[in-house]
Amino acid sequence: MNRIIAKALKNNQKVLSEFESKKIFKSAGLPVTREYLAKSKAEAKIYAKKIGYPVVLKGTGPKAAHKTEMGLVKLNISSDKELAKSYDEIMSGKIELDGVLVQEMIKGDREFIIGVSRDPQFGPCVMFGLGGIFAEALKDVSFRVAPFTEDDAMEMIGEIKTKSLLEEFRGSPAVNKALLIKALVGIGNLAAEHDEIAEIDINPLIIARGKPVAVDGLIVLKEIA
Repeated sequence: MNRIIAKALKNNQKVLSEFESKKIFKSAGLPVTREYLAKSKAEAKIYAKKIGYPVVLKGTGPKAAHKTEMGLVKLNISSDKELAKSYDEIMSGKIELDGVLVQEMIKGDREFIIGVSRDPQFGPCVMFGLGGIFAEALKDVSFRVAPFTEDDAMEMIGEIKTKSLLEEFRGSPAVNKALLIKALVGIGNLAAEHDEIAEIDINPLIIARGKPVAVDGLIVLKEIA
């Protein structure tokens, strides 16, 4: 974790790639997608077979913060032929990439969001709430100043209006709240312990078979004076 941040700061890198960010999220206690960074089409095929189709391909790098808008995300790839075509399309752009992320295809019926921002007065603040397509429209979120306890995190997830989505839903099991609470506390500690981090955006946090999994996310670092 420290090595990734230190290297980025040394290179005047403001945004960590998704791959780098999720390594840090995982070390902080947040479940993330199973994924590998491919540097070639041959590697991508090997990793896809290792994960098992269907998979997701994403162009990844510090300059690819808005992957979807850039056409760098290919979903539900189910064969070597599709993978080869998608890989070529991602790599044909003009943006500089670290490689292509080969990621398991996570399917779930509920999406949440975890974020971190820095308030000038209170310091790092963690946000939790409804994610996905309704995040901007409903703004159903709660906040805590980091660091905070597991009891605080439990209160936090109980404050959103759509908290019923954390329970059994349309035949799907209730969210594993212990994992969610551990993730929130871990992200809070991460922000509190690393003043270099300006923002964290984890969206979507998909609930798959009751388990919260970070499907996408990034870390923004402070500007170096």
